[in-house]
Amino acid sequence: MLTAPYALQYEPLLLAALAEDLGSAGDLTTDAIVPAAAHARADVVARGPGRVAGIGIATAAFALLDPAVSMTVAAEDGTDVAAGTVLATVEGPARALLSAERVALNLLGRMCGVATATASLVAAVAGHRARIVPTRKTTPGLRTLERYAVRAGGGADHRFGLHDGILVKDNHILVAGGIPTAVGRARDHAGHMVRIEVEVDTLEQLDEALALDVDAVLLDNMRPAMLAEAVARVGGAALTEASGGIDPTTVRDVAAAGIDLISTGWITHSAPALDVALDVTV
Repeated sequence: MLTAPYALQYEPLLLAALAEDLGSAGDLTTDAIVPAAAHARADVVARGPGRVAGIGIATAAFALLDPAVSMTVAAEDGTDVAAGTVLATVEGPARALLSAERVALNLLGRMCGVATATASLVAAVAGHRARIVPTRKTTPGLRTLERYAVRAGGGADHRFGLHDGILVKDNHILVAGGIPTAVGRARDHAGHMVRIEVEVDTLEQLDEALALDVDAVLLDNMRPAMLAEAVARVGGAALTEASGGIDPTTVRDVAAAGIDLISTGWITHSAPALDVALDVTV
């Protein structure tokens, strides 16, 4: 079930974006041209095909600017739409609709783009056990919303940040002087509910990590044949995650190796925004 973020998680982002756009003088164009009492109705429209994500979140920008604005959702998050589809309709004071337009559309296009990119990878690995998960390569300040967009695209959750899971990466191992030392220190520090994952680049490192009874292994930049061998060596003793250079051209071969999770930054750092627009109808 797709559960949207709480309003307290995204309203501060919207308020900051609105404040950035309006500055100290407000919307000079709209305030000059549109009477304060003017009323309008507008459709939020997808100009291209894609997966919807963040429609209720992004359009909240209108009501934050003026609580008299009402909104009706026509396409729910997690659904696929064709070009020309009306995603939502907003109605209320015309100034609020025009002044909040860009903030709402920027955020909506970004979230729909992430969801659409994720959905493309989920479709590409259909028939395999692998789940598509995001990395921490997100837009600063927007991680909560981009992660929600990944879920709307059919992806799964990963650790949210540095605070909710231990991932022992190559640089940690180098500084610690080896995998056993790094894992030992991590285990001494972690609470009983914190899982430990170790990044490995070679099969030898994988064997070393497995001997330490870690919860998961991140198989970094391995080719499909090596990934398949790694999965066989793990034999279900730990969760397997593949990462590194994964995009639409490589994801299905990675999934075919029998991996549990495929983590990719492509779905957040390289996803093109979906083209969305606000069409005033009244």
